Amino acid sequence: MNVVIAGGGRAGCFVASMLARRGDRVRLVEVREARSAMLERELPPGVLVRGNAADPAVLDAAGVRSAQVLAAVTDDDETNLVITSLARFEFGVPRTIARVNEPGHAWLFSPVMGVDVALNQAEIMGLLIAEEMSLGDMMTLAKLRQGSYSIVEEKVDPASSAADRSVADIGFPVDCVLATIIRRGHLLIPQAGTVLQAGDEVLAIVHANSLARFSTLLGSAAGGAG
Repeated sequence: MNVVIAGGGRAGCFVASMLARRGDRVRLVEVREARSAMLERELPPGVLVRGNAADPAVLDAAGVRSAQVLAAVTDDDETNLVITSLARFEFGVPRTIARVNEPGHAWLFSPVMGVDVALNQAEIMGLLIAEEMSLGDMMTLAKLRQGSYSIVEEKVDPASSAADRSVADIGFPVDCVLATIIRRGHLLIPQAGTVLQAGDEVLAIVHANSLARFSTLLGSAAGGAG
């Protein structure tokens, strides 16, 4: 996957490093000289692109024309909106993600401004608190497509019917896609034959209609139904 990240703060640096380690082609654009010098030491060679990502020429030099995803994660909302608008309407990037720094600006981060997914930190924190209180162990990390889909995390309970069974045999809903499994601090890419173990943390994209079913499959409630 080809990814362009605009903004070399902690979040941008972490995501760029993670994607580069897993083999994606990633370019991180940073305009601040002092920060760029630090990123040169922290990132793999060739990842950093120095310049202002709100400049079309800089985005072009970062390879935005061939990018499948652009993420604008600077600490300025106006800059993030300019970058996503350029990416979508000037360069035709199919998927754009933008960080919302000021919660009051969240309404601006819409498809009209070239934003597919808005990462509103205040909203995510509120959702985490609310979901933790109302849905047991399942946590909603973000909502997509006006809440039709959610990125959720659920821990495999030892008593669940999913423990010690392969992904293909568990019977996940058709509108549920497993993204990753975190097992004792290590990330696993789930395959059909991957066997879930008690304590695994499963991250998935799930339709709103299937959230209860997903939670039942992995949570303790499944133990009584097995």
